[in-house]
Amino acid sequence: MSEDRRARLKRWLESGEINLQPLTLSQRELWEASAIPVGDVANHICTFIEVRGALSPEDCECALQRVVDRQEVLRLSFLPGKDHPLQMIRAKSRPMMRFHDLSSSNRPSEALEELMQRVFNEPFDLLQGPLYRADVVSRGVHDCLLVFTIHHAIADGWSLAAFVKDLCAAYALGKKSSSSGLPPLELSYSEWGAAERAFWQPSEIERRVPFWKSHLSGAPQLFASSVDGHVASGPLKRLVSQVSSELTRAARQVARRLGATLFSTLLTAFQIALSRWMGSADIVVGTPVANRSKQGVHETMGYCSGIVPLRGQVEPDRPFSDALRMLHRNWLDCFANAIPFAELVKALGISPAPGRNPVFDVRFALQNHPPPYAAVPGFSVQLRMRSTGTARFHLGCEITEHGEELEVVWLFRPQLSSKEEVQKLGKMFEAVLASFAGSPDSRTAALTV
Repeated sequence: MSEDRRARLKRWLESGEINLQPLTLSQRELWEASAIPVGDVANHICTFIEVRGALSPEDCECALQRVVDRQEVLRLSFLPGKDHPLQMIRAKSRPMMRFHDLSSSNRPSEALEELMQRVFNEPFDLLQGPLYRADVVSRGVHDCLLVFTIHHAIADGWSLAAFVKDLCAAYALGKKSSSSGLPPLELSYSEWGAAERAFWQPSEIERRVPFWKSHLSGAPQLFASSVDGHVASGPLKRLVSQVSSELTRAARQVARRLGATLFSTLLTAFQIALSRWMGSADIVVGTPVANRSKQGVHETMGYCSGIVPLRGQVEPDRPFSDALRMLHRNWLDCFANAIPFAELVKALGISPAPGRNPVFDVRFALQNHPPPYAAVPGFSVQLRMRSTGTARFHLGCEITEHGEELEVVWLFRPQLSSKEEVQKLGKMFEAVLASFAGSPDSRTAALTV
């Protein structure tokens, strides 16, 4: 750091313009246990928000300013440190908002996709910040799209819902000509991080480590160990498919009858399909957990979520119903013994290698919270998730509940799996789910794929 920048940092600290905080335990994963550098654009969370209503640039900027004032992560960047970087939280920050007009484009869909890809792949300056971008795209009268990009170090999927709700509330305040801001959060992100650090004392981590050493002992990596950083760089490709409402209802009914959850049911079917697709009976997947058990953090933006590795053995002679019950109990134990992922990697003595996750190659997630919709007179917003996958794994299956149907997004590296191969996996997954729903006591080997 230059002497001039050091002097400015000292002035800011003394005046209270910035506040330094340690990394949260969730953030440490990106610096200590990730397959890719923290500054890689694959760490961007990308989404868009449909906006209906008569908007002006002033309305947009004023609304976003209120959200920035409330959510400290939108004023956060990272200061390099000797051992770890520090969170650098500014007391004040102007909103990062840009405007684009595509209303006169003769190819609006293509132009919008090109703009989104350009915005999504624009790197952030981790030191300078801000670590988000809000691009307002006009598509016609009273029809806008807010293309929102935010770095994973300051956000998770839950954060997007909090952002949408705050933005709508801030707009409503502005239309009332109110000069007041949004109410303060019950728990700021840095306060949440401090509470997490206070809980995860070495004794608490050490108590849970034996479970993980046993659970993951001898676990294989599903993809070739020769995968390198070059192969694992760049964005993941995506395929989207749907599970019909009839099949979704059938899967729910069988899950309830067997005393399991929809998550466990879908993951069991996924592991059976993945086992046949990859030719391995021993499957480890990573799954995200919200990590927001405290009520006070429900409205807080920030990277709070954790990752839990789940291991399962696919036994051809075991009935699916028995496999589901066994795996469901196994996974409940995993969630009960979960520890921060960076601490897990350290406890296992694994040195992360560039280009691959140190524990699992495959991610599985069920998003069962409906995308938020908010409306006030003359204005409405609807979040539309775009699963792009932060590229810390080689294959991902992300399922989102849309009413009675399930949307399944497959994320994959084209260097390792072709589109046709992933399509085959998707068909196998749906076939296993359909066979199970029709005959839950059938042996795993007999399930139609």
